[in-house]
Amino acid sequence: MDRFTWSNGLLEMNETLVIQQRGVKLYDGEDKAKLDVGIALLSTHQLIWRDLKNHVHAKIVVHLHASPANKEPGPYQQSKFSYFKLSFKEHGQIEFFRRLTEELSQKRWESTPMSQPIPTATNSQTGRTRAVGIVGIERKIEERRKETEKISQSKLMVKAKEMVELSRSIANKIKDKQGDITEDETIRFKSYLLSMGIANPVTRETHGSGTHYHLQLAKQLGDILLAPLEERGGMMALTEVYCLVNRARGMELLSPEDLVNACKMFESLKQPLRLRIFDSGVMVVQLQSHSEEEMISSALDNVTDKGSLTAEEFAKLLGLSVLLSKERLLLAEKMGHLCRDDSVEGLRFYPNLFNSQA
Repeated sequence: MDRFTWSNGLLEMNETLVIQQRGVKLYDGEDKAKLDVGIALLSTHQLIWRDLKNHVHAKIVVHLHASPANKEPGPYQQSKFSYFKLSFKEHGQIEFFRRLTEELSQKRWESTPMSQPIPTATNSQTGRTRAVGIVGIERKIEERRKETEKISQSKLMVKAKEMVELSRSIANKIKDKQGDITEDETIRFKSYLLSMGIANPVTRETHGSGTHYHLQLAKQLGDILLAPLEERGGMMALTEVYCLVNRARGMELLSPEDLVNACKMFESLKQPLRLRIFDSGVMVVQLQSHSEEEMISSALDNVTDKGSLTAEEFAKLLGLSVLLSKERLLLAEKMGHLCRDDSVEGLRFYPNLFNSQA
């Protein structure tokens, strides 16, 4: 064991990995070495043992020549044995022994020097040697992955900044040339910007935090949501609003808490929309002009016309989400205009004939 020296475990330039085996215990002659179970790596030039914790079984005995006078320091300065043992816990000792015997007979370490300088400026300056074999391949893959990830993130940030600056520039041109651009063109172009997700969002960096931030955010939400609300019959679930707004904001994503706080300020700012919470807890944003009487009348008319409706059927008729359709039916039921049949087939609403006859 006094022939062993400390090593970084990496292969040299002209060295090739022959075989490696896990679960190998090192013996100093007949005595167990004060080292844990490790990995034995056999290359064309050297035998490397790496530390691992495990139990061991089969053994290979390796006899050694006398230690040279210029031997570098290692884990053992001297030993009473002239051989060491490799103990194999996870099998593989037969193939390892075969490869070891081949390398000892071929003596490739004599024909090819192990260490040679690397003919590159970078390596010569740092004094590092290049690793080949499994260790070198793994290191190369990891370095390329990190480099690719760094380049991708950098390019994405640059492109995002360019798109934001472009949207601001176009928005300013629209403001400066209101007379040259028709109202229809302006609306169409703004809708393109919204669908691309590059609107000029209100952020905490530009408008501070707290009440002022939520007030400015509420004003911007009022501008963004007016057209979508009109297209959707005057009402949208808050979850749908959240998705639409964050899509428009691009990389400046809005938290659910900030969205709710901003929507609560619609009425104080006299915006044409408001936040509403149904009895079930469902939160929606609706136009101020969208009255309960209209929702109840729409639900009653459709149910009366069809004889009965489920929330899914009502949603298809109005082009709304099932969630909002159900809330409308429940509201009409609460006011006494509809009644329900809750069976294994699901919840179905019927006209309340008692109320109509009365």
